[in-house]
Amino acid sequence: MSFNSSHRLSFEFFPPKTAAGIEKLKLTNSELNGFSPEFFSVTYGAGGSTRDNTKAIVLDGIAQGYSMAPHLSFGGDDETQIRQLLQDYRDAGVTRIVALRGDLPSGFGDGARLVHANELVAFIRDEFGDAFELEVAAYPEIHPEAATYQNDINYLKMKFDAGANNAITQYFFNPDAYAWFIENCNKAGIKQPIYPGVMPIINFDNLKRFSGNCGAEIPRWLSHRITSYSDEQSRKDFCTDFISRFCERLLELGAPGIHFYTMNQTQPVASICKNLGLQQG
Repeated sequence: MSFNSSHRLSFEFFPPKTAAGIEKLKLTNSELNGFSPEFFSVTYGAGGSTRDNTKAIVLDGIAQGYSMAPHLSFGGDDETQIRQLLQDYRDAGVTRIVALRGDLPSGFGDGARLVHANELVAFIRDEFGDAFELEVAAYPEIHPEAATYQNDINYLKMKFDAGANNAITQYFFNPDAYAWFIENCNKAGIKQPIYPGVMPIINFDNLKRFSGNCGAEIPRWLSHRITSYSDEQSRKDFCTDFISRFCERLLELGAPGIHFYTMNQTQPVASICKNLGLQQG
């Protein structure tokens, strides 16, 4: 199944640490904007460790005419700091926030309290009403810290009950996990859109390491198939084709759109989008 006008497309970036990385991201941003995404999201780093860089990327994107959605978590900040950051974003024309629990920055003792995403959502609604469309995170394969599958779904419902509009999932590679997750969310009374987050396979060694830390399962057959290729181009071609077919399957299952974790790369995301019938303007 290909994209149509009812599907939402969005792309995610992370703030580069170097001037060269920033210039490369500007080019990637411009190229992917040709697919007319709903928005570009920009990650925040553990405990807001990239706060200033995130804000700079967001403000630059807005100046270029792009729709930008900064990620936000309390981390080690207090309400005054978060309120001011939200006000700055609102004044700059930001209309969408990705609200997350995040992690505390290093150096905070055991007595420090994490502010959960539902609390952040409630805080934003209390302070700014409906000024922002709020995206939250969802986990088709269960959050690594969740006690049970049902507890994780119940926590997602708490985020929606607090005022979230949509959810974006952690990346995964099993479409059945998404189908089962949506079915159980519906049973729990969750009716808001849940957009699958899709990770193109760019560097498989890095992906395996990161997936082990965040609880995303790479199917055994897929791992064997990817590593069976002796030349890099054949591996890239297979991965692009696999993710394209994976996205088609998600859309067939009723996914309301796709959110791509770009890793700040134009390729293979652009090729996947074209395979899904999207035209680059």
